[in-house]
Amino acid sequence: MGKEKHYWLLKTEPGEWSWEDQAANEGLSNWDGVKNKQAQKNLKAMHLGDLCFFYHSGAKARRVVGVVSVVREWYEEGDGGGGGAVDVRCVGEMRRAVDLGEMKKESGLKGFGLFRQPRLSVVPVPEEVWKRVCEMGGGYEGDGGESGDAEVGDDGGG
Repeated sequence: MGKEKHYWLLKTEPGEWSWEDQAANEGLSNWDGVKNKQAQKNLKAMHLGDLCFFYHSGAKARRVVGVVSVVREWYEEGDGGGGGAVDVRCVGEMRRAVDLGEMKKESGLKGFGLFRQPRLSVVPVPEEVWKRVCEMGGGYEGDGGESGDAEVGDDGGG
């Protein structure tokens, strides 16, 4: 039996690290610099293959813009002073970015942690919320949807 897949939301200010930066970096980066203890606890709970919404925060852009996958679980960085990271790789850009205001109006998303703890940079996403946000955005490249990018997200065995 494999581990159950979990879903997350990772926030970043586009001026610090944007979806374009992530994609330009061959899609791979370490997600670090998280200081909040609850956010760190969430990072430590991530497992290989978990999917994460890539969320642009900040004054101009509060929206889900893409999806990344965890490719390396939590590891300590630097001098062992509590700093750590997970490595994530691009899966695909949302077919249509999903704005925070749009999500807040959606009755199926009531109680989502993003709304309850808006300053938390790493937020767990219940599976039903994940599915609804994906529907709202028309899915993402690589999800096996209508764009034909079936290699990622295809849960069929090989």
